[in-house]
Amino acid sequence: MLIEFRVENHRSVRDEQALTMEAGSLGTSDDLRVRKIDGHGKPLLPVAALYGANASGKSNVLSAVAFLRGAVLHSHRRWPPDEGVPREQFSWGPESGKPSLFEITFLLHGVRHQYGFVTDNERFTEEWLYVWPVGRRQMWFEREGESFKFGSHLQGENRVVEEITGKNALFLSAAAQYRHEQLMPIYSWFRAMRVRASSDRLGGQVPFYQLRTAFRMGRSSEQLGFFDGEETNLEVDALKDLLRAADVGIVDMRVEDVEEEIETSNGPRRIRRPRIFFRHQSEAKNAWLPLEKESQGTLTLVGLAPAIIDALGRGGVLFVDELEASLHPLVGAYIVRQFNDPETNPKGAQLIFTTHDTNLLGSSLGEPALRRDQIWLTEKNSEGATILYPLTDYKPRKAENLERGYLQGRYGAIPFLGELARYGT
Repeated sequence: MLIEFRVENHRSVRDEQALTMEAGSLGTSDDLRVRKIDGHGKPLLPVAALYGANASGKSNVLSAVAFLRGAVLHSHRRWPPDEGVPREQFSWGPESGKPSLFEITFLLHGVRHQYGFVTDNERFTEEWLYVWPVGRRQMWFEREGESFKFGSHLQGENRVVEEITGKNALFLSAAAQYRHEQLMPIYSWFRAMRVRASSDRLGGQVPFYQLRTAFRMGRSSEQLGFFDGEETNLEVDALKDLLRAADVGIVDMRVEDVEEEIETSNGPRRIRRPRIFFRHQSEAKNAWLPLEKESQGTLTLVGLAPAIIDALGRGGVLFVDELEASLHPLVGAYIVRQFNDPETNPKGAQLIFTTHDTNLLGSSLGEPALRRDQIWLTEKNSEGATILYPLTDYKPRKAENLERGYLQGRYGAIPFLGELARYGT
């Protein structure tokens, strides 16, 4: 599980900001949303929501996570060795030329790990990995420029990996390609992390391959057997259950080959392509619609479903930008509760998302879906730099209407509408 993420000098995040999943001292002892995890003294939370005005930088926090993950997975094998580090630093002022920092602390098999790096436009200037296997910190490796120091607890061909690590490649990334036995589980933890941008959603004309790709992206293994004709696939059953539970009127799904006419250089040609159909709740026996004719809300849910199902089934961390996009508030609340409930989330998966959906803050839909310490806020200071802070900094009372307080600007992180109001008069 994720414990904490820190970032400095990435896009609008100029100064160091931290997001922690440690639970605060609030609520009752029987609150199921709090998880007590072996290997960490403080309980952790399965959900965190980032609120803020448009362009306040909340999406850039998730972008920083995506950059860290991408650097671990691809810097050694895919980044051109002579093109530096493709970071996106703060755009103006003297700080824009400073290095960028990314650090993440997490639990893996009940052991705390802390991994991070510092980079400029040309190279990784620092990299480190610390581990607490018996409650005491072990230094596994530290990097300063092209100099590496290895702790006695990190076994394996460390010096060999050092030799193949380029200046714009991470040691952890190179070690994974070398199949370093001790570091592979850490690399796999990053590979299992899922970061979904709003552009990843299904929309418009949705061919079969796009949903199949979505399922591949949502999984850490290979494509779903359903798409090879195996009707008993558990993940497809989970997708059906999710659609039914979200009450979008869908009760079943199938894939069938459909004959289509396409234009080629030699004229029209008829081919057979697989298409996905959903059956809707109806007394009519033929209440089936192709995927591309479903509502945008259903397409959004279907696009997110593979990652949600995989996270709940296997554990890990899922980051979603704009969770509520095209979704009914009840559906968004349902997804949040799936992660908060230990019965539907037995592996301790975590959902971290950006949103404008204030229904998750209020009680109009029943018990608030979010605890006060699951709510984070972003706003920009006078210099255009993003500030990330928890709602608990304002110490809201237990019975306080968080939705009303947020919309009234009591906690900051809302747009300034003065100019808009002036033009509307």
